[in-house]
Amino acid sequence: MLLGAASRGLLHRHQHYLRTSSVFARQLSSLYHEPLREKTVKVTHSRGVGVLHDPLLSKGTAFSIDERERLSIRGLVPPRCQEMDKQLLRVKRNLDHCDTPLAKFIFLTALHDRNETLFYKLIIQYLEELAGIIYTPTVGLASLKSHSIYRRSRGMYFSTQDRGNMSAMVYNWPHDEVDVIVVTDGSRVLGLGDLGANGMQIPIGKLSLYVAAGGIRPRAVLPVVLDVGTNNEALLNDPLYLGMGHPRLDGDEYYSFVDEWVTAILTRWPNALIQFEDFKHPHAYNLLNKYRDRITCFNDDIQSTSAITLAGLLASMKARGLDPAALANERIVCVGAGSAGIGVCEGIVDCIVAQGKVKTREEAYRQVWMLDQHGLLGNSAIAAGDPTRVVQGPERAKYSLDERQLRYVKRDMADRLSLEQVVEQVKPTILLGLTGIPGVFTEKAIRTMAQYQEKPVIFPLSNPDSHAECTAEQAFKWTDGRAIFASGSPFKDVTLPNGKIGRTNQCNNSYSFPGLGLGVVTSRASSVTSEMFLETARVIADMATPSQLKEGILYPGVTHLREVSRKVATRVCEVAFEQGVAQARLREGELLEDIVANSMYDPQYVPLVHQA
Repeated sequence: MLLGAASRGLLHRHQHYLRTSSVFARQLSSLYHEPLREKTVKVTHSRGVGVLHDPLLSKGTAFSIDERERLSIRGLVPPRCQEMDKQLLRVKRNLDHCDTPLAKFIFLTALHDRNETLFYKLIIQYLEELAGIIYTPTVGLASLKSHSIYRRSRGMYFSTQDRGNMSAMVYNWPHDEVDVIVVTDGSRVLGLGDLGANGMQIPIGKLSLYVAAGGIRPRAVLPVVLDVGTNNEALLNDPLYLGMGHPRLDGDEYYSFVDEWVTAILTRWPNALIQFEDFKHPHAYNLLNKYRDRITCFNDDIQSTSAITLAGLLASMKARGLDPAALANERIVCVGAGSAGIGVCEGIVDCIVAQGKVKTREEAYRQVWMLDQHGLLGNSAIAAGDPTRVVQGPERAKYSLDERQLRYVKRDMADRLSLEQVVEQVKPTILLGLTGIPGVFTEKAIRTMAQYQEKPVIFPLSNPDSHAECTAEQAFKWTDGRAIFASGSPFKDVTLPNGKIGRTNQCNNSYSFPGLGLGVVTSRASSVTSEMFLETARVIADMATPSQLKEGILYPGVTHLREVSRKVATRVCEVAFEQGVAQARLREGELLEDIVANSMYDPQYVPLVHQA
């Protein structure tokens, strides 16, 4: 496969990246070609039950006779050697007998804990069916019950009792190579709120998708919880809760805690990509702004959600017969002014500005109307004559807007207008929901929107599905089947009264972050730039076919997640080289597409050899 013109151009512009380096050649060998090397042989220092109980080494019943002999496990497993296809048949049959999504989650967790190769082979083979089990929406219920269904530890917990010890603690992790870390403080888990240490299920689920969809090696991922306490009284009063039993740290004490953790991580894994996950507002933005220019990191809820939402909006324009390069002509109402809502809208503004249809960023902000829990961010939210000072009084009580929210204040409209009033006045083409509150999209608001738009674009994006702003059935019913619909968690297609099918789309980060992370890791990017997210959105927006768009299908199916990740990662690598943040060097004649494809983990058993 040949590089496109853009890739050839970046290689020409970056001649210094093409010089052969023997040191870097070894790095490329371990990074890019790890799956090929594993298909040859894997060396281990473990023997006996140590092999059987290591999920990264265990093959279950698939050990050969020679392996059983040299690894001292002969007699410790059933005598008949079964290949992976038979094992898949067994586990899938047992999985299908689980009668609830949570039961399936627990079953898959147990498989993950004993045989990671088989776990990922199963997930990849049945990705469309199981993505919703290992991640949204089922992971939400698993997080709520995490302390009750706990079986075996995975990942690392850094708590308030560990302050002063984190730089030593990181060496308790058994793997020297860590490419991706997903970290949460459990303060805003999906739309479920503060779940404290129970939030660990989210990094585990995210990293499972990094491996299954993005091809990151299982031994190179690390899920982390920063346990700074919880304000969830139900958890604090539950004797089974496993986290710290005190209220959350805040202020300088909180940021000092996170800073110690970041310093400890960089001490051992200075090149790891850190993904911040499910941090509440304003900590999410404050941490991103503090570290984004210092370390390789991004915030999934702010930036990755923005990328996949933007991809859906660009695709929706094509589905309506519009030019995606004219995003500045859209009228966008966003319900939700927290970190996710602000992040999504900032990505939209980035795209509008990049398209060159407006002269200033301020003009781009005019195309977005934002509502918080009080209603529209309108003119009385600001002190008269002082656009930087927020009113403190009966109008908004003690609630205040930060500098990011102030960018979206509409000075020509009244403050706290309801969604129905905003829809009537603005006549939006696009309605976004990022509130975590079910039912926010009312029948009146959507019916009013449908009066003015032939194909209203309705995106209730909150997770899990029980917290979506409206259901797919409601969106199609209230628009007489004309909606273009996407949600954060999956909904089934809707059969319309005329017999046609209302197509639903899952606007979920699983399309964006695995490929973006793979691109960052492969290029060894020193930072994750806004351009990378913008290009991620553009790549995904271009993947739906014209026939799919005509039906209202905006994204490729979940079964194509690995293909999506490969294409996104290749473009992210290109951007990293174009912007000069790639620390990797390409050898003469190497093609980025091939490097990305060859670096993706493929779950296969390989011969194990013991080394003392």
